[in-house]
Formats: sequence, structure tokens, C-alpha cells
Amino acid sequence: MSAPERIPPRSLTPPTRLPSPPGAEASRLLPPAELLALGELTVRGQVREASNAVLYCTVEYDGHSAPCVYKPVAGERPLWDFPDGTLAQREVAAYEISEATGWGLVPPTVLRDGPYGQGMCQLWIEVEVAPDGADGDGSADGDGDGSGQTGGAELLALVEGDEPGPGWKAIGYAEVDEGRTALLVHADDVRLRRLAVLDAVINNGDRKGGHLLPAAGGRLYAIDHGVTFNADDKLRTLLWGWAGEPLPDDVLEVLRRLADELADGGSLGARLAELITGAEIEALRARVATLLRTGKHPEPSGQWPAIPWPPV
Repeated sequence: MSAPERIPPRSLTPPTRLPSPPGAEASRLLPPAELLALGELTVRGQVREASNAVLYCTVEYDGHSAPCVYKPVAGERPLWDFPDGTLAQREVAAYEISEATGWGLVPPTVLRDGPYGQGMCQLWIEVEVAPDGADGDGSADGDGDGSGQTGGAELLALVEGDEPGPGWKAIGYAEVDEGRTALLVHADDVRLRRLAVLDAVINNGDRKGGHLLPAAGGRLYAIDHGVTFNADDKLRTLLWGWAGEPLPDDVLEVLRRLADELADGGSLGARLAELITGAEIEALRARVATLLRTGKHPEPSGQWPAIPWPPV
């Protein structure tokens, strides 16, 4: 039985956009993680395309309400190379690291009991859709300089030729139709660069384009962190554009702070010890130390495919 099939379909309805509840403005006063941890979960639908069970829910507590995603452990598909713990625990650990960096790249995520047992509960992020007339056709003719942020529709693109152009970083060639290839590129965007570092820290084995969620206010969130924190090198990502380049000074400062918080006796290490194994925590510390020692973005090892499939 596949993982999603372990969740009884009869209790589900198609996902719908929910209206804002009365007093919705007050929900901003309650930290989202607290709402997710304490609120009552109601299943509204299921994301059918996912390889594991992903349920669209609402969470309500003390007059506050928000949409969220609930991934019960009972709906996880076993992975031979991740035999310890659960994917849900790894998702929460990724959020803890994201918060420790101060970058806020992972939506608020908690481990809690739900209608189908323990699982990961994460705030639902509404994706910002490119306005009419915006450059959302997948072409890379922007003029970003790599120092700021691109729009949500401009994070990934396919371009003709062998050079990515100003404001873009090359990933590799992709076959598009009838043997024709195009260059797959990602934006030279400070948010993506920070995410590339976060993925290197947590050893993300599955960073795809579909995991990038541009949100209102220029925010960028990343989701699906179940295959992370392995003690062995598993890094597979689309964000190789900075491979081998020096890490920015502000990133190095964040990594130094993170190393301190991961040290023995630190509160971050204690929280992670409830989510991943001791060997995985040691490997995490070693990855941070390597980034600080080299001062560079990591490069593909060449021992396995560096880009996940499908890439988006």
C-alpha cells in the first residue's frame, strides 16, 4: 500500500480557499508555531500529487485560525537510506536550523499529534502569482545584478545558448523537445543564495524548483525537507549556480553564530537531539565547520547525480 493510501480518502474533501475568519487580524498576535502546536486540526483535503501523505488542514485555537499542511508519520513511505527517525522530524529540524540562521526560509513547522497520529504540521503559504504582463514565461531576459531580489516568476528559467545572461546562474542543460536542449538557470538572488547555504548545512537531498514558494512582501519560502540531515553526503539541488564561489561575509557571520549554537550544551543542539540522531548532529556540525573552513559554496561531489529528478 502506498503512503497516501494509508490515509482513508472518505474523510477528505477537495482543498478549498478558506475565507478569513472573524477577527483574523488578531491571529497576527499569536506566534504561528504556537497556533500550529496548540490548535485543533481539521482536515480539508489531500495533496494527491505528493509521494507521501500530505493533508491540507485548518488549525484553530482561542479564536485564531490559519491554513496548514499536516504530514502524518503513518503516511510516510519508508526510505532505505533514512532508516532512523521520521521524515516529519527532519522537517521540523530544518525549520529549527532556518530559524537559527535568522533567514526565515522555512515556514513555521512543529511536530504534533493530529487526526492520523503524530506528524509534521506546517503553516500553509499562499504563493504570489505574477501580475498580468509580468515576465512569467520562463525566459531569462531580466537585468538583475545578483544583489537584490527577483520576482517569484523569475526564479528559474530555460534559455537558448550557452551563457545564462546578467542576473542569472547556470545549472545545466535540459532536453526540452525532439532532442533540443536549453540551458536551465536560476536567478542570482540573495534569497536563493541563502537557501543554497541552508541546503548545504542541512544536507538536503531533494531541492527541486517546485519547493520554492515566492510569497507576498518579497518573501521566499522553501518546503519539503524530509530527506535532510543524513550523516552521509546527500546534497542534491537545483541551486548550484554559486558552486565554488566565496561565501558572502554576512553568510559567514551567520555560520559562525550557528556553529556556536550547535555546540555541546547549546539549546539548539538539545532541540535537534529530539529530532535527529547523534551521528546526524555531529555530521551537521562538521558541514558547518567545513563551510567556515573553506569559505566557499560546496561543489557537486561527482559521486551521484547532483540535480534531483524531476528538477521541478
